Amino acid sequence: MNQEIEIEFKNLLTKEEFDRVRQTFHIADNAFEHQENHYFDTPQFLLKEKRAALRIRAKNGIYTLTLKQTTAQGTLLETHERLTKEEADALLNGTAVVQGSIAQILREIGVPPEQLRHFGTLATDRAQWSYEGGTLFLDHSHYLQTDDYELEYETEDAERGKQRFFQLLSSLHIPIRPTANKIQRLYAKKYGEEEQ
Repeated sequence: MNQEIEIEFKNLLTKEEFDRVRQTFHIADNAFEHQENHYFDTPQFLLKEKRAALRIRAKNGIYTLTLKQTTAQGTLLETHERLTKEEADALLNGTAVVQGSIAQILREIGVPPEQLRHFGTLATDRAQWSYEGGTLFLDHSHYLQTDDYELEYETEDAERGKQRFFQLLSSLHIPIRPTANKIQRLYAKKYGEEEQ
């Protein structure tokens, strides 16, 4: 298990804006890597209620179980555990229950691991590169007959990072848009709920 605090800023893009970012930073087709995010929650959506999310990310043959929890400061605490393909498949098809440190944290926040079910998958083609002391991610995501485009910026410094990200959007003539995270967009599309 390893844990990290994630400070990120994100903005949805139109297809034209996505292409503009690609052109500005000279992002070639082969810069994009494919990943699949498989999301879990209980039938009562206890994780969503607690502003947390659980996913298995499959990327380059590596499977990582990640629990994201919103902190009091509004940042994300991420807890990661590597899985074998067999462990990931068993969780996805419901023949296994989350184990280890993440299971312990889930119990502590009142989410019974045995009630978790896979409810959806969001696939993303992602390019990433260093930018102004952080990392930019350019995403084209596919889920439930939907395509969307997003620019994310991860940084160590919330204030400077926000300023740099907004300056970048402004320089590219991209309006700042309130942007729900990927699991919230998947929830909204699947269950017809408002994005939060």
